[in-house]
Amino acid sequence: MAKTILPYIISGISVGGQYALIAIGYTMVYGILRLINFAHGDVFMVAGLMMVYMAASMPLYIAIPLMIVLTVLLGFLIERVAYRPLRTAPRMSVMISAIGVSYLIQNLALYITGGLNKNYPTIPWISDRVTVFGMETSRVTIITPFLTIILVVLLVQLINHTKIGMAMRAVSLNFETSQLMGIRINNVISATFIIGTFLAAVGSMLFFTNYPGVVPTSGAMPGLKAFVAAVFGGIGSIPGAVIGAFIIGIAESLIKGLDTILIVQGTISEQIGFATFSDAFTFILLIIVLVFKPTGLFGEKTTDKV
Repeated sequence: MAKTILPYIISGISVGGQYALIAIGYTMVYGILRLINFAHGDVFMVAGLMMVYMAASMPLYIAIPLMIVLTVLLGFLIERVAYRPLRTAPRMSVMISAIGVSYLIQNLALYITGGLNKNYPTIPWISDRVTVFGMETSRVTIITPFLTIILVVLLVQLINHTKIGMAMRAVSLNFETSQLMGIRINNVISATFIIGTFLAAVGSMLFFTNYPGVVPTSGAMPGLKAFVAAVFGGIGSIPGAVIGAFIIGIAESLIKGLDTILIVQGTISEQIGFATFSDAFTFILLIIVLVFKPTGLFGEKTTDKV
């Protein structure tokens, strides 16, 4: 029983770590701007496409850092061009702008690639096969959760012990008061987008090493699941987003393998097709959370001032 379930749990933890790196971007931007950056999943996809093209024309030790830098630059430009001019506009306008940016990126990717599936390059060492607890898997599956935890710890340290982190916390508590106190709001928001897109770039490298096909819509489903993870954990809470992502990743992986687990146990004799519902589970979970605990596991209750 344990040997049957263990591969799916390990795979789920790995996928959860990848979702967590995307979810942090959602939760940080929402914490400061109260904005759902719908283009975040597409930035994740663009990071994958850039890696495909750059790896074909330059060594990986140049392509990987260049991909991360260009992804961060893209996130910075999106904030400057699509969100900053709407800083004082109604939230609905900003949300429509975010959706517009998402479709613009997808259509540009469609134009460049012709909609064809692009094979992600093999990255030495992390793509290698290893044996863990008697099961064979790729090394990226093992290192993803550890790398995710390290990056999250570093991020929490940055937020709690640096000047820019203090400014982020102040802006998330009260945007207007922070502005009156002399905090450079635009710098804080730009830093938030830079951190979020950096983590998305790292997440894309880990994700596409496991799922090597990149198409213009590759960021849509991971982006949605990361958003659900952020809501589930309590949007605005970084630890909540990470825990929510790991829970969703493990549950999704177990549902995908449920047929195999039940057949090995002798509970069923043939495939039922539970894997079909692995994506649906994520959104069912979102509905349940919104109904019974709208603020998520670690979200704080907010009161509207009148």
